Amino acid sequence: MSLFGQTKRHTPTSSSKPRRSPLPMSTWDSDKKFNLSSPASASSSGLGKYFTVIYVPFPRIPFIRGSGGGPDILLNGNGLGSPHRISSHARSNSYPNGGRGGGGGHIRIYLPIPPRVFARLPRLNSPIRLVLAVVLFLGLTVFLLGFRKKRDGSSSWSPPFVDPDTKIISTEEAAMIWEWEVLSGHYPSTHNPPDHLPLVASMHNPVVPSSLLPAPTSPTPLVAYQNRAPGAPKFHLVGKGPERSFLSVWDSRESQPGFPARPMPGSIIDLDLVLDKCDFGTGKYVRDCLEFLRIGGGLDNGKRVRRGNYLGQYKQLYYEESTPEKQLELSVPAPSTRTLDNSRRIPLKLSNPYPVSASFDSRDACDPLHPRIFHMFWAGAFTDKPYMAVMSFLFTQNLGLDKPLESASGTDVVRGTCRPQFWVWINPGPAAAVPNPSAKREMYEQLATNPWSAPFLHERFRDVVKFRMWNTTEQLDGVDELKDHWRAMPIFNSGGHKYQQPEAQTPVARATEEDEAPKMGDVVAEVETTAEAPATKKGKNGLFEKVGSSSESDYDRLSVILSDMARFVLTHRFGGIYLDADTIFLRDWEELWNYRGQFAYRWSWHQKYNTAVLKLHKGSALGTFLFKTALANDLDFHPMTVSRYLKDAGLDKLLFRVPDALFDPAWLNMERYQRERPPFPYFPEFSYFFTNDKSETAGPQPLGFDGFFRGAFSYHFHNFWWLPFDPSRNWPDLGDRFIKGEKALRDAAKAKAVEGQAKLVADRDTNENDDNGSGVDLVDDADSGSAGITSREDMDDEVDLSWSTVLKRSFEAYLRAERPNAYGEWLEWSE
Repeated sequence: MSLFGQTKRHTPTSSSKPRRSPLPMSTWDSDKKFNLSSPASASSSGLGKYFTVIYVPFPRIPFIRGSGGGPDILLNGNGLGSPHRISSHARSNSYPNGGRGGGGGHIRIYLPIPPRVFARLPRLNSPIRLVLAVVLFLGLTVFLLGFRKKRDGSSSWSPPFVDPDTKIISTEEAAMIWEWEVLSGHYPSTHNPPDHLPLVASMHNPVVPSSLLPAPTSPTPLVAYQNRAPGAPKFHLVGKGPERSFLSVWDSRESQPGFPARPMPGSIIDLDLVLDKCDFGTGKYVRDCLEFLRIGGGLDNGKRVRRGNYLGQYKQLYYEESTPEKQLELSVPAPSTRTLDNSRRIPLKLSNPYPVSASFDSRDACDPLHPRIFHMFWAGAFTDKPYMAVMSFLFTQNLGLDKPLESASGTDVVRGTCRPQFWVWINPGPAAAVPNPSAKREMYEQLATNPWSAPFLHERFRDVVKFRMWNTTEQLDGVDELKDHWRAMPIFNSGGHKYQQPEAQTPVARATEEDEAPKMGDVVAEVETTAEAPATKKGKNGLFEKVGSSSESDYDRLSVILSDMARFVLTHRFGGIYLDADTIFLRDWEELWNYRGQFAYRWSWHQKYNTAVLKLHKGSALGTFLFKTALANDLDFHPMTVSRYLKDAGLDKLLFRVPDALFDPAWLNMERYQRERPPFPYFPEFSYFFTNDKSETAGPQPLGFDGFFRGAFSYHFHNFWWLPFDPSRNWPDLGDRFIKGEKALRDAAKAKAVEGQAKLVADRDTNENDDNGSGVDLVDDADSGSAGITSREDMDDEVDLSWSTVLKRSFEAYLRAERPNAYGEWLEWSE
């Protein structure tokens, strides 16, 4: 008994062994008082010096009792109850609100704060301390979220909610890529490389003249140090290329009356000047950019309204003075094998730089190292979307279709320049399917019987439009950086979202060789003698069985992901320019073909790339880098991810980021930018291209093709595969020459309309119980005959036509020989 009649507390003897634990110790003495504001709860030994224990009230859970038999439970860090009952006296003193009424428990939380530090915090009890505890807990959580697991099993830390660093090459290797591309003549820009790369002090650029890139001069001792130019780059490109002669808007060009002239053979576009006039980041408007492109490209021929010296600023095209081909060598040796971020990898190996092509010569216009091939990837059955891409290609590009077939065949030079080709890559089945041995023959048969694709198999177009079958195994095995690794990886990865295909559908077999494959001409001739078309396989609804997109909600996501990879594979293996299938040509691309560099265009207002248009040189060092980096990032080829690859390695200037006005002039308006001065036509949404809103369709019919984003090289309508270009005439309207396919689609459309009308009448009769015999005629009386207006669909048409309908009918009129193409040239069928 104490002096005041109270029982003394039991004090453990010093001989008792202390409890050993890696965590701060706590006692469950029933007489111990717990104080939330005191750090004394933690043990003063071991980790108790660095952790403070606090107890957070835990509400009483109905119908659950602790191990002590009562509702008063003290929970430990694991939510387990105390092995001893806590007296109400201690609870009432330590927790004023916890020991009355229904009772409750407390959760013990360990904070990574030394008890002495915690004791010095403002003694406002729980509010400030609780807030601090929550902040520290969140900080610890964010820190732990930064740990990411790599493909090799190791882990690394990077700031969470921030894109991790994708760099897998050393700065020496990045410098070697820079030098390889510059010495190959693939960098016609005047912008200097990044300063952090260990490049030679003065690198010679063989395609930029010395007048634009003069040799750097060191300031003389007479110049004060503080007067020297600050921020001067460490490395300089020294121009050693041919001089440039810019074309003037007053230069005469041969053209057809009332139509613009074709670009001059060998003319090159200066994308540095285009960027200066069109860069959204510097406040330039798409409207002004299109005028710059329109006037400088000579597209306003005969319709010019600008006058005087104001026209002097519209200079964007130039010629190079005559210069021979030259071969340059790398000045830096290949770096030795090294590790980066403690990861094993194969060092970068590059061949000697490509020879710098000689200046353009109309007598030898085609360069095997830089072929003029447009690539397009398409999955599933051919529809009106790739049909329109090919039709716009025929309508705008310099293909020599106005010459007799006999004179144009056997040569690739047309009007003194190289004639481009359009390679349509068809993936006939689901993105993850394995092609069967007869897949190529089946593809040719379907193309020959499909009304949307059959016209392009005509001998008039066989030299310029070529259909090829996409085989994932064959294509990935054709890339040296991927062939030994891709089979063990998921190939469907978009922005870090991976889709693991079933094992049975993983492409593992090589397709038939080219010499064993069936010939297109033989298959077409065989199909033409067959009365019935081969049956078309219907796609399934599963993710890995889907082929094509039928609506916004029914989207073939895997084919889109596969196309993200296909564009890099195709351009790296074959060279040329890749275009998305939702692209429409608006002008001749001669100036872009002659541009010596590589490019994609800007993703709207973001400083990222959109690879819907992508030019890469065949087997370039930049392409090698992209495949090595994508391989280390699980084959992620999403445009946003590719933008990170290039930026992290300091190689983004090698892929010129063209302003989106050249290829996607409606994108900024759709993103709610520049709506106070939009280009024409004004599309606040991409779907406006297909709709015939009566308040927005006053321009398409009177202005036609010439009024559609005049000056841009192409238009990207961003998917919308499910919306027809011409709803009232949703078939290829190409005249008698291709009437078989047109009739098949018209009959199918008519049968579908009759079926829908019959269902509507049946539903109405069912609802109204109308038995008086009144009805609606399902077929017109004029449904007979073979010429003229014979049925309702020939007479019916939309009052207001959309831009998509006007463009489709303009292209089709050219193939019917009812109008010339964009440059006043008439199609010669030679029949």
